[in-house]
Amino acid sequence: MNSILLVDDEDSIHLLYREELEEEGYTVHSAFTGFEALSKLEQIQADLVILDINMPGMNGLEALRRIKEINPAVPVILCSAYQEFKQDLSSWASDEYLVKSANLDELKAAVKRLLPLQ
Repeated sequence: MNSILLVDDEDSIHLLYREELEEEGYTVHSAFTGFEALSKLEQIQADLVILDINMPGMNGLEALRRIKEINPAVPVILCSAYQEFKQDLSSWASDEYLVKSANLDELKAAVKRLLPLQ
């Protein structure tokens, strides 16, 4: 079963995304900060990372940079409430950039493109 690391500082996002992605057949691991995400990546084999940008401590763009240093092959979906981060060159290292929405069809489609179920 494919494993996704979800990195976001909002509990409600974890609940919503976890439920939707587990229904699709993925295993979902949670991290609430960029630092926690880096620690989790040392403990688990994540096949994909969904990463918020606006988080306390280490923001998502810095976490993206460090994740790609650790494992350049792991696909990363940046998922932010702010469209303007898409213009930041740092975000271009991600495999997808999505604006958060209550409708998760776009997120699930991106996950399926990057990580087909095995």
